[in-house]
Amino acid sequence: MSASTVSADAAPSGPDGEKLLAAGDKVALRLWDEGPVSGKKPHKNQYETVGYAIEGEATLTLGGSETKLTPGLSWVVPAGAEHFYSVDGHFKAVEATSPPARPR
Repeated sequence: MSASTVSADAAPSGPDGEKLLAAGDKVALRLWDEGPVSGKKPHKNQYETVGYAIEGEATLTLGGSETKLTPGLSWVVPAGAEHFYSVDGHFKAVEATSPPARPR
């Protein structure tokens, strides 16, 4: 068996601008590198998300509570939890989803 690799520069983009880095049968990895994002509505996903902030900051609203995501912080959004993100400036983060998030 050999490893499958992809660089962020060559990775396909998902419907919300995320880079789809890698996906297996049980987990997927994506990169967010975005500017201001507002107006997103609360939503639920059928997958769990685990993230890690690299640059900038964003606000995660989960279950009515706001959490500021800054470099070095990690977070979890459980499957089925209503949530949304807002970004005032620039934000870069990696996320793993399980089961793998698939483009819509």
